[in-house]
Amino acid sequence: MVGNVLHVYSRFGLRGVVTALGAKITRSNVPLRVDRPGITFPFYLRCRTSDVATFDQIFVDQEYDCVVTRPPKVIVDAGANIGLASIYFPNRFPESRIVAIEPEASNFERLRSNVAPYLNIVPVQAALWNKNEEIDLVDPGAGNWGFMTFGSGSLERPRGDLRHKVRGMTVDRIMHDYALDRIDILKVDIEGAEREVFQDPSAWLDRVDALIIELHDRVKPGCGLSFYSATRGFDNKWTQGENVFLTRGHWLTRRTSSPS
Repeated sequence: MVGNVLHVYSRFGLRGVVTALGAKITRSNVPLRVDRPGITFPFYLRCRTSDVATFDQIFVDQEYDCVVTRPPKVIVDAGANIGLASIYFPNRFPESRIVAIEPEASNFERLRSNVAPYLNIVPVQAALWNKNEEIDLVDPGAGNWGFMTFGSGSLERPRGDLRHKVRGMTVDRIMHDYALDRIDILKVDIEGAEREVFQDPSAWLDRVDALIIELHDRVKPGCGLSFYSATRGFDNKWTQGENVFLTRGHWLTRRTSSPS
């Protein structure tokens, strides 16, 4: 308990501790306001959820930090959760346009609220998939960052409770619907659905300049095989935190120093 309190205090100060203790007492996901240096607008995390760990990955460990020789214009954040990566990118690249895709209803509600002040972020409630069809969203019990999708073409259904139905969308459909000629950065964190998405990406992959992906072979075997088989045309590769970075050319490269 003391360790948790110290962690929250180091991240969010006394207000964060008070909010977290209130959430623990009431057993509710009380929203915690975060004012982060370098981030234009405040945003909110839900206490007692995976939101705090997601915050650490993005803003403390800086898992999406990289060096660019040209600022990206279009970023698609697939598996946007409550929008923390979607917020990170436009503060780093103010001229970029971000399409933030999240399937789960409660996550999407918080995402939409968090990104509302940003005119260059478009929130979309959908799931990245290999077909344009309605699919199931399943809760395997891994927390608010662990929802999985199941569609007619899936090889097996994830264990867990059915959360709700959601619209499955292919990358090329997203590009068509939101008038995207190219995607500079496609960030993918979709809890195993990358296996299906990368089974045949021929309709869109040549219009993507960089990929940032978390692979989930631990929950769905075959994710890495599907992804690496499809992406042999990329020139540059590295891992950073839980993510694999692939780029065409060297306009985007890994950071050379540890985050502060």
